[in-house]
Amino acid sequence: MRLLTFATNDGRPRPGVVAGTTVYDLSSQGFSDLLEVVASGQLPEAKGEAFEMERVQLLAPISNPPRVFGIGLNYRDHALEAGMQIPTTPVVFFKLASSIVGPDAPVVLPRNAHQVDYEAELAVVIGRGGYRIAAADAMQHVFGYTILNDVSARDIQLATSQWSMGKSFPTFCPMGPVLVTADEIPDPHRLDISLVIDSELLQHSNTRELIFPIPDLIEYLSSITPLMPGDVISTGTPPGVGMGRKPQRWLQPNETMTVEIARIGALSNPVIAE
Repeated sequence: MRLLTFATNDGRPRPGVVAGTTVYDLSSQGFSDLLEVVASGQLPEAKGEAFEMERVQLLAPISNPPRVFGIGLNYRDHALEAGMQIPTTPVVFFKLASSIVGPDAPVVLPRNAHQVDYEAELAVVIGRGGYRIAAADAMQHVFGYTILNDVSARDIQLATSQWSMGKSFPTFCPMGPVLVTADEIPDPHRLDISLVIDSELLQHSNTRELIFPIPDLIEYLSSITPLMPGDVISTGTPPGVGMGRKPQRWLQPNETMTVEIARIGALSNPVIAE
């Protein structure tokens, strides 16, 4: 099942389910947003007020997750291009929910950041929460998957040992276009992932290259804090980021980033100056 958040002419965010080229408004089933759908533990029915997909505006599937956990250096080649050691424990940071935007929303380059980078990532959305979840049981706690672009101001991020602020400017967390339920993706560790800026392919890999696969991430995170329905775990980016290139390549106004992940779709966002 493919779920999304959309708006029509009235601008009101609505939870929806996609069937073919039709979007059904889930509000009539008692859901105010997709976080409530996730927390319910039930898949909704494809019924309600219907809209043609091309006539609605897509928003971030979940704009109000309890937390967005970022995982750093989780592809071996990316750790090497960043000049950092291969991690033996997951590297975790947070992205503030205020940084979340949806498909086609502009990513704004801040006036006080000069090295803004892109990061294509597979994001996991937790369904059933839990504390100290064993890796063997972890996939039972996954509701579904979406695409996340972990936009990062490297000069702010690397000015200290704490990364979260450099990754949490407004618009620095594009997410979407849909939330694909776990039953639609039997093996999330065999998905092609890529990022293109305009017509230039900059990242291309497969999630089989993750150092810490999803069960290990869930086990580690839940050993420290109970996971909650709607928590987002962004699993890390493959090599090819601007920071690791020679010469380094930073985002510029009037470019368009497109992240594509097999079985989920494509997430595009233009870049503008503040």
